[in-house]
Amino acid sequence: MSAQRPFKPRPKKTSAPRSAAVAPLRRVLFLCSGNFYRSRYAEAVFNHQARAAGWPWRAFSRGLSTHLIGGDLSVHTRRVLLRRGIALAQTGPTRRSLTRADLASAAHVVALKESEHRPILRARFADYAPRIEYWKVHDLDAATPAETLAAIDVHVARLARKLLAD
Repeated sequence: MSAQRPFKPRPKKTSAPRSAAVAPLRRVLFLCSGNFYRSRYAEAVFNHQARAAGWPWRAFSRGLSTHLIGGDLSVHTRRVLLRRGIALAQTGPTRRSLTRADLASAAHVVALKESEHRPILRARFADYAPRIEYWKVHDLDAATPAETLAAIDVHVARLARKLLAD
């Protein structure tokens, strides 16, 4: 009597070769003035949700007037992210100013407050101005941190639905 070999299932055949690269992630860019508070919060929330749900998108953020602010991350942003269990690594390590290369690398661009950011973007990056989505999310001069961050949560959820539907 011959011994039977253990059953080993064959791997399923796929249409893509094994060496095929994973599709690159698309990038969404969040802009605010200092890259300190609003855009960093939007970036972290978006990235946290994208990683958890396996979205083919990642966010990054930049500022239009980073020279006006000191420090790396707003205490309000830090506090809410930590309270919600969102790792600070979901946002960049420090503030960064917007460059043409940033705009060119983004599949979608959002400026957090139209009245504040559109004039600057028109003046510095007029060729990109038509492709920027503008929100109306106030800074500390016009809203409390609770109001601002809650508004960003709503906008990020809407944006995610829009990007994933395309």
